[in-house]
Amino acid sequence: MSMTQHAEPAVGTPPAPGRKESDGRTKQRPLALRLLARPEVGVFLGAVAVYVFFLIAAPPVRDGSSMANILYQSSTIGIMALPVALLMIGGEFDLSAGVAVITSALTASMLSYQLTMNVWVGVIVALLVSLGIGFLNGWMVVKTGLPSFLITLGTFLILQGVNLAVTKLVTTNVATDDISDMDGFGQAKKIFASSFDVGGVQVKITIVYWLVFAAIATWILLRTRYGNWIFAVGGNKDSARAVGVPVTFTKISLFMLVGFGAWFVGMHQLFTFNTVQSGEGVGQELIYISAAVIGGCLLTGGAGSAIGPVFGAFMFGMVQQGIVYAGWNPDWFKAFLGVMLLGAVLINLWVQRTATRR
Repeated sequence: MSMTQHAEPAVGTPPAPGRKESDGRTKQRPLALRLLARPEVGVFLGAVAVYVFFLIAAPPVRDGSSMANILYQSSTIGIMALPVALLMIGGEFDLSAGVAVITSALTASMLSYQLTMNVWVGVIVALLVSLGIGFLNGWMVVKTGLPSFLITLGTFLILQGVNLAVTKLVTTNVATDDISDMDGFGQAKKIFASSFDVGGVQVKITIVYWLVFAAIATWILLRTRYGNWIFAVGGNKDSARAVGVPVTFTKISLFMLVGFGAWFVGMHQLFTFNTVQSGEGVGQELIYISAAVIGGCLLTGGAGSAIGPVFGAFMFGMVQQGIVYAGWNPDWFKAFLGVMLLGAVLINLWVQRTATRR
């Protein structure tokens, strides 16, 4: 007895040529709406609006040297905002990022000066310390299952206290000693804090590093397996683990990337000013996170880009310096910061709803 069933021939009238039925779910949205749904486009338009506003409100902004200063200010924020953004895409936060910058600079400065070593010894040890802090944060988050907010808040308080206490203990002051006359200082300054001339305008090397790091981060997110892992663990770490994504490695390495960024910015500050104030860095972590959020990184993880935080950092630099060039009270910067952050959160909410709407 055959179990095969034969389909009955269709008797309906075939649809007219050139007409396609649509149930509404496959209907393509207008190009403008799809572009606006990209967080990079939204923050780009916001950055253009802020730039135009200060071009009108603060005429000194139109000068080449002023723009170089704005880009420099943006780069010192943007270099740290990039690894913080990658970490947020991976579903975690690091509230110790701001003071970790100062910890790195203090380590390099005091180790080199107190032991009368070549400054490169301090630079390398500071890198190991920064990576170690990142590793410890990531390891505790993964192994304990506690929110990274709580883990890194504890790290923030520890580093803040250690920065102040150890600096006072070693130098009997709240700042480190000047290291500008030590061996290796000139070489390190050329790498971390030099400038070059463009059309008669002095441009800081950090601007170049900022753009190069942004290009590398974009390539990682869009073209590598590691980038897929970042999005996967940020979206749903249990599902990611089920399909073979190394969740532990990915999260710990993201925290270590933040440590690397803290080291790099710390070295820039050290070799720019020759000394470090141990109480600085508090509050900077909020600016890094805000730049990433304004750049389109969702607070829930699993979505974002590296280009968005570049424009987010530019908006911060533009506002911070634009207020000064306009001759306004610098206290207004915090108000602008709050407005930009709230606006970015609302835009991100709209983007999330638009992306999931059928």
